[in-house]
Amino acid sequence: MLMKYIWKQYMKVPFVLKMSVGFLLGIIIGLVFKSDAEVLKPFGTVLIHLLSLIAIPVIFLTVVQAVNKMSVTQLGRMGWKLIIYYAATTAAAVFIGLGLAFLFNPGTNLELPNAQVEEPEAPQFGDVLLQIIPDNLFQAFARGDTLAIMFLAIIMGIAISWMKFSQESKLKEYGELLDNIFTAFNEMFYILLKGVLAYAPIGVLAISAATFGQQGWDTIQSLLKFVGVFYLGILLLWVIVYAGFLKLTGNPVVTFFKKTKEAYSTAFFTSSSIASLPVAIQSAKKAGITDKTANFALPLGAIFNSDGGALRMGVSIVFAANVTNLHLSAIDLLMIVLAGTLLSIGTSGVPAAGLVTLSAVLTMFGLPLEIVALIAGVDAIIGMGGTASNVIGDIVGAAVVDRSEANR
Repeated sequence: MLMKYIWKQYMKVPFVLKMSVGFLLGIIIGLVFKSDAEVLKPFGTVLIHLLSLIAIPVIFLTVVQAVNKMSVTQLGRMGWKLIIYYAATTAAAVFIGLGLAFLFNPGTNLELPNAQVEEPEAPQFGDVLLQIIPDNLFQAFARGDTLAIMFLAIIMGIAISWMKFSQESKLKEYGELLDNIFTAFNEMFYILLKGVLAYAPIGVLAISAATFGQQGWDTIQSLLKFVGVFYLGILLLWVIVYAGFLKLTGNPVVTFFKKTKEAYSTAFFTSSSIASLPVAIQSAKKAGITDKTANFALPLGAIFNSDGGALRMGVSIVFAANVTNLHLSAIDLLMIVLAGTLLSIGTSGVPAAGLVTLSAVLTMFGLPLEIVALIAGVDAIIGMGGTASNVIGDIVGAAVVDRSEANR
């Protein structure tokens, strides 16, 4: 009876509060026990595995549902609107990151660590293109290839839609049956998600304890300026760009951010846009975005939109230039940041994707890879803010497109 009472009280506590308490307790445990806190790491890994386990099916099922409920014309119209929105917010993030980095010049007093960093393989355009069209349906799901899964979901959704609106009664019947099956599976995974979120605060405690215990406070302090510049950029992105888009489309800004807090807080604590996607879809619907738009726009944004990554790349490259005393022109900087933003599509869902992308960009442009070892010390903290921005940016984009479609 006591355990049942405790469980009920635990479930009544707001999700964001539970996550925040878990995160802060993890920091304290990490700073007190240092490397010994590493023993908690498996509990954090369990959370990431559970969220990833739920996320891949949810991406597939929600996109299939969204597409089969839209006409091809509507699908194309929403797609182009989202692409224009992504281009605008990514450009804004790049300029905010570069502008603040030039203003505050992080990295001027730092030296390169004596660390060997393995040179990664830079993703090629052809490789990214081939990822989109899988040669084996089951392998795409086994490997978690989000681009391929999105492609499969879209073509299956179109096929089901064509069947549902077919003149042949048998095809129409089969189309309705498939639609109901996908809807039932989607509901099942959202029930599983509730159980995963009940465990989430414990996983977050373990992640933060292991991270801070391994890095230590000295490492974080040494790169505090870099982190500060990045988070100032995140603040400007939210207050100016995202709030501006919400204002232009008539969405109440403060209410919108309150209703979506579970989405960006989950993204912040887990540092994974893909893993937090199911929570983002639920939060978007809570904020008044229609099922059709949320189910289509958010999986698309989780893969293709990376405002936080673009801002991070802008600050990181100026940081790299300052540490190595390199002088890059404005065009060089823009080319590097844009290349990094495009490469982030090929590394979506990869652990420490920011470091992988940065390593690839530094290699492409002949900059020293030891910079990655420096930034790795605060990668977890940077990744949290960047992922939260990616997720809220996706939800704002969905709200903009949804309002635009409603006005038609």
